[in-house]
Amino acid sequence: MISLEAINGMSATEFVALFGAVFEHSPWVAERAAARRPFTSREQMLHAMLAVVEAASLDEQMALIRAHPHLGARGRQNAGLSKASAREQKRAGLDACSDEEFAELLRLNAAYVRKFGFPFILAVRGHDPRSILANFKSRLHNDADLERRTALTQIGIIAGHRLTELWA
Repeated sequence: MISLEAINGMSATEFVALFGAVFEHSPWVAERAAARRPFTSREQMLHAMLAVVEAASLDEQMALIRAHPHLGARGRQNAGLSKASAREQKRAGLDACSDEEFAELLRLNAAYVRKFGFPFILAVRGHDPRSILANFKSRLHNDADLERRTALTQIGIIAGHRLTELWA
């Protein structure tokens, strides 16, 4: 387990090397959060990272959202998955979903991207293919602004899980 003292004493480069992947393919979040040290808890560190995302420009937020993979990617589609994303999707059973579920994921991914211009994001911990599909279908009815905010909320939840795993 890494200590707060060690985290607070790291160089910015070391901090980014350790925590840069907490936000999918977006080390800039850790870079900016490093300047907010010292942290007094893991929760404060997460809140600092979330504040960086909240303070980011709309273009930066959209780039963060678009850095996430499509759920249920298989074969060549999953080549861009980070190790964390691959692990999270596997835990949710997306690597073993039925052919019908996979076809539905592909259809919903395409419809979602057509409507919103970015991938569907859901913190899949505690979900299975059936609940993921239900969330997909429900959120397709949202407007673009609500869905952008929902995606950022889900990214924050994912980051919290990843930070907890790194901390342990």
